[in-house]
Amino acid sequence: MPASAPEVVARMKEHHNRKKNMFFGHFDRISLSSKLVACTIAVLLIGVSVISFSIRALVSNYMLSKTDNQLKSQSQMVFENIVTLAKNDNAGPNSYFLQIQYTDGTLDNEGNPLVVTPLMPQLQDGIVSVPVLPTDGDTSGITFGQPFTTQAVVKQVVQVQNNSSDSNNTTKPQTDPNTQDDAGNDAGNSGSKNAPNSSNSVTTILSNPSSNANHAAVSTARSPWRILPMTFTENGKERAVVYIGLSLSDQIDIVSTLSRYCVVVGIAVVLLGGSLATLIIQHTMTPLKRMEKTAAKIAAGDLSQRIPSAPENTEVGSLAASLNTMLTRIELSFHEQEETTDKMKRFVSDASHELRTPLAAIHGYAELYKMQRDMPGALDRADESIEHIERSSQRMTVLVEDLLSLARLDEGRGIDVTGTVKLSSLVTDAVDDLHALDPDRAIGRMLIGLEPARDLDHPASLSLTEGDWPTITLPGDASRLRQVVTNIVGNIHRYTPIDSSAEIALGVIPAAIDPKQLSGLPATDASMRRFVEAAEVGASMSTGYRYAVLRFVDHGPGVPDESRPKIFERFYMADPSRAREKGGTGLGMAIAQSVVKAHHGFICATATDGGGLTFTVVLPIEQMPAAQSAQTAGKTKEAKQKSSWFGGERKS
Repeated sequence: MPASAPEVVARMKEHHNRKKNMFFGHFDRISLSSKLVACTIAVLLIGVSVISFSIRALVSNYMLSKTDNQLKSQSQMVFENIVTLAKNDNAGPNSYFLQIQYTDGTLDNEGNPLVVTPLMPQLQDGIVSVPVLPTDGDTSGITFGQPFTTQAVVKQVVQVQNNSSDSNNTTKPQTDPNTQDDAGNDAGNSGSKNAPNSSNSVTTILSNPSSNANHAAVSTARSPWRILPMTFTENGKERAVVYIGLSLSDQIDIVSTLSRYCVVVGIAVVLLGGSLATLIIQHTMTPLKRMEKTAAKIAAGDLSQRIPSAPENTEVGSLAASLNTMLTRIELSFHEQEETTDKMKRFVSDASHELRTPLAAIHGYAELYKMQRDMPGALDRADESIEHIERSSQRMTVLVEDLLSLARLDEGRGIDVTGTVKLSSLVTDAVDDLHALDPDRAIGRMLIGLEPARDLDHPASLSLTEGDWPTITLPGDASRLRQVVTNIVGNIHRYTPIDSSAEIALGVIPAAIDPKQLSGLPATDASMRRFVEAAEVGASMSTGYRYAVLRFVDHGPGVPDESRPKIFERFYMADPSRAREKGGTGLGMAIAQSVVKAHHGFICATATDGGGLTFTVVLPIEQMPAAQSAQTAGKTKEAKQKSSWFGGERKS
């Protein structure tokens, strides 16, 4: 059954798409450098071809125009000097062709309208080129005074006869039956209006060129002619049509030579351009090949690899810089993910271990109670078991609450930073709590400030001096900040001797550092040094943010240098057995750091001069006003609304 028209169209489309996909499939397998080289060579070929054809056309038109101008300017001179020029047909400077076709009724020997060709340049071996012209004075299709191009017929001179006659009419040429054209009559009578009554006549007999004729002459004779048609008028009467022509052989030869030069030069340009394009493209592709090798190494798992840099004002350099930035972020994110995974594994392991200890104690004492309940004195032993079970459950309750707090802080819940905190009152309460826990401990209230650098050996630092604490109010969650202070004070109580002194300092320090940038710093001595440097810049330039700085200094056993950065890790305990005896869970400092970071602050632990541990907490208050309004800021401070950098607004 023949297929319907829609099926045929669908098959044709499917066949076309298959062919197209096959073509592009093969095309896509070609390397980019090969495509670029091929495109460059194609563009060069097209450009050279267009330029060559344009040059050929321009030169041809120019030379044709020059030939036309020569014919128009010298036509009358040629016509009036036919005799002189006719003598130079065989040898000499004559290159003009001239033919006179009488239209006044003058006839030749055969009774046809007389045609006289006084000028016909001859080439080697008697080869002549005869242009194809209208016959019998026919002027249809031509315009007098307007040159036109016509083809030529190649002939060879076989005989020349000289005759004389006495007649008022021009001597008519004799015609050979084997010839296709005649030439040669009285030149003087034909080329002048006032011709003499008697003259000599020359009859030239032409035939087809012989086989041994000069090939170059025959090839030249085949060139077309540029003919200028004119009218011959005598005594006010039009007698004949005159055709004056110049052969275009020289022009064709020049154009052919120029074309050959253009072809040779074009081939050289294409070859040279293709070679240079290949070298340049290969050199340009070298960074891309290096990128490919680097990508392969990265895919193999080596994230430390980087693409060699290049000038960023180039496409490859810009791409390399962007890729290196991306690779750096990927590597950092990968390491952070690895660290997070490791921390999570340690956290789960430590949490399981910490929860297993009280659960094991509860289970053990419960089993002990069952074993001893029927024995004498079981009631006293039961009270002891219940007491141990209660302590273990309390420890587990504290641990679970701390874990829940950390989980909420990690999720951004359980904290409200839009409130207002009177930090000075909060710290005063913490000092009172420490006095209540350790009545014999000497606690000093100090004022913290910035001590400028004296020289390279004595850089800027935070100094403690005696003085009253300023009233500090900042945006944040009061209960969570109180938990931070309580955890630090609790560590001082648990891990330092009761007879060792402690200092708690509070102050406001400007610093030229953004709170978000500050909260991202690790809890190390280098980060503390960076904050001090920013504080030095902020104090000198009166720019940046105002920060509340809180410092707790103890003079206990301290923590080794290599262990101080681990203080804020979850479940880290410098002395686990002692920590459990004191009721610690190893989560207090982790919670403190999470709370401080939620306030976009900074906390770190450093060594105390002379031994001990110092905790420094930095919390942002507000952004400093612009320098222009610094002088009037104090006068209008009471009436202004100060915007919190958290995004809300509050009254000062």
